[in-house]
Amino acid sequence: MNPTFERFMSEATRLAQSATQKAMAAAAQHQQEGGANPLHSMPSLQSMPSLQSLQLLSAGQKPAGNPINASFQSSMAEATRLMQGGNLQAATAAIQAALAGAALPTASTVDDLNIIDVEAHEVGGAPAARKQPVQPAPTVKPGPAGQFITGSHAEASAGSREYKLYIPPESFTEPLPLVLMLHGCTQNPDDFAAGTQMNEAALARGFYVLYPAQTQHANSSRCWNWFKHNHQKRGRGEPALLAGMTRDVMSRYNIDPARVYVAGLSAGGAMAAILGDAYPDLFAAVGVHSGLPTGSASNVQTALGVMQSGAAPTAARTTASPPTIVFHGDSDATVNPANGEHVLSASAGAAKPESRRARSPNGRDYTQRLYKEADGRVVAEHWAVHGAGHAWSGGSARGSYTDAQGPDATAEMLRFFLANSLPAKH
Repeated sequence: MNPTFERFMSEATRLAQSATQKAMAAAAQHQQEGGANPLHSMPSLQSMPSLQSLQLLSAGQKPAGNPINASFQSSMAEATRLMQGGNLQAATAAIQAALAGAALPTASTVDDLNIIDVEAHEVGGAPAARKQPVQPAPTVKPGPAGQFITGSHAEASAGSREYKLYIPPESFTEPLPLVLMLHGCTQNPDDFAAGTQMNEAALARGFYVLYPAQTQHANSSRCWNWFKHNHQKRGRGEPALLAGMTRDVMSRYNIDPARVYVAGLSAGGAMAAILGDAYPDLFAAVGVHSGLPTGSASNVQTALGVMQSGAAPTAARTTASPPTIVFHGDSDATVNPANGEHVLSASAGAAKPESRRARSPNGRDYTQRLYKEADGRVVAEHWAVHGAGHAWSGGSARGSYTDAQGPDATAEMLRFFLANSLPAKH
């Protein structure tokens, strides 16, 4: 048995034992309170598989005399496929579904499930204990140096999230741009800020940077829930929460409402595309790094499929989509680079691209495509970073999922953003 398989089977056994222990404890408590033994009505526990059974199932064999139903076998077969593809987190989720006596997730149950789109890479060691919700931060007056403060925002219909906000020095007196930055799975605002070096750019050029923080309660891997149908539209779920957070910060700081932008990496990139499509009256331009287009998935199964295949989304972006810049490594094995092409399609329209290939000062070759309107204004850009994987191009090793050899995605996104603004409101 190879090490990866041993690790997989060990996790399956641990989950089975944990499920049994929890059920037994609940049964004992229930009986002490005068109730019937609930285990008698839980066939999934009565037929809990042994390690040998799990091994046989993963090898495609049906264990003799073991009362395991078809849905369990289907779940385990899917878990094995995911394990063999290197996605141990998704494989574990499939095992959990099997041990709960459930079939693989369907559209009706997926809202209760989580998925990650990158291999887990925790920053800063073990996760901290769950903290009490942070109260909304008071408005902080800019000082002689930049400040990185903590706050939180709540929407009545969408819950609450903490955030970090970079406030530039007081030497910038005019209304300033705001960039909303959405981290990828397993990341957090501090990690994302360090890897992208967006705060350093904000100090030099003068703009605010807002970093919302996904919670493990909302998604166990801290992914933005781009693949859930109730988090893909205006006024609903996480898009409503993130738009509300953005507007709240705009109302309390000297921010130019015509120059508000959104960018993200991976799951954050997918959510950035959703926000641009849902709120074109709020965001003047969008940056999607290693992400996916709006409507590309509505549940776990389709999310895994589109990440692998890059299939066209079922709900295409609209002509109202803001100008968009896309970065994607052409060796990305986590999110198929074809997804970046689909993100770009609405903003690019029917325009034919101007293309050039060059080499970054950091070492990697790239191909840049520009899409222009008749008046010469660039409305879409695509950067294919040759040889790069699932990482922020030109980023710092101080953060996770960065590729220091690529062209500077932070600088290029800012250039693209600041060339676009919303029309003045009368």
